[in-house]
Amino acid sequence: MAATPSVAEAIAEVAQNTNKKQRTLWGDAWRRFKKHRLAMFGSIVIIFLTLTVLIGPSLWTVDRDALDFAYTMSNPIPEHPLGTDELGRDMLARALYGGRISLSVGVTAMLIAVSLGSLIGAVSGYLGGYVDEVLSFLTNLFLSLPQLPLLLLTVYLFRDSVTKVLGLEFGMFVIVVTMVGILAWMSTARIVRASFISLKQKEFVEAAVCVGVKQSSIMFKHILPNAMSPIIVAATLEIGSAILSESTLSFLGIGFPPDTPTWGRLVTDGSQYLQIAPHLPLIPAALIFVTVLSINFMGDGLRDALDPRSRL
Repeated sequence: MAATPSVAEAIAEVAQNTNKKQRTLWGDAWRRFKKHRLAMFGSIVIIFLTLTVLIGPSLWTVDRDALDFAYTMSNPIPEHPLGTDELGRDMLARALYGGRISLSVGVTAMLIAVSLGSLIGAVSGYLGGYVDEVLSFLTNLFLSLPQLPLLLLTVYLFRDSVTKVLGLEFGMFVIVVTMVGILAWMSTARIVRASFISLKQKEFVEAAVCVGVKQSSIMFKHILPNAMSPIIVAATLEIGSAILSESTLSFLGIGFPPDTPTWGRLVTDGSQYLQIAPHLPLIPAALIFVTVLSINFMGDGLRDALDPRSRL
């Protein structure tokens, strides 16, 4: 016959269980994310690249536009760790500066796309009816638009007028991030709409309606925080998509000015010398590849970590 635990042992066990840290949704998500090896690898790579392009130019003080004809199209050497281009300009300095622009385009375009998509998806999913039909039609309309030709047309139409007001480099930055963000909000809107349709049937929303809470407060203070998990995943993936879009525009020669060394522009300039100096296009192409791949790994890890069905 098993021994009955004493009162003191029972009290000690209850106290031990009480002192244990209470599990939370975000705590469980972080524990699951840490177990996703590719996601952790992608996170480390992205943090390293971000710190490198932010701090690197302060440590590597070589002028990115300085010409050195003694080292034209040089292979990597101690003086130029990533080699030089056809004019003897240091590729490391240019890659560091280009990384700032490419990552800035990705983050800014993501913020535009996620903000616009979350707003449209929230209004569509919560209000329903004719509003939902109109916004769903608008979403499908934007999905059917050919993005690359529309980007090219917008750049050709507004490049001169915008750059005259904002300057050449900043003007092109505004055009690129605005158009990439405007053409990338549809997937986020669909995700948010589906989440709102599901969440507005919950008891806490009905309780808020019964006590007279305004619809805007219900949408953005009660429902939206509960829909943040899929939004975070969508935002992560949008960064990689925006970087690829900017790189495509620069590769086609209609993005940033030729003297602005974005990663896409470096690939374009170096592709002419692929046979005699393969490091010129391959190094910036590898940076784009590693960045986008790491961001996609992070997105996959976040998708698994934030899935409510996996919270055990």
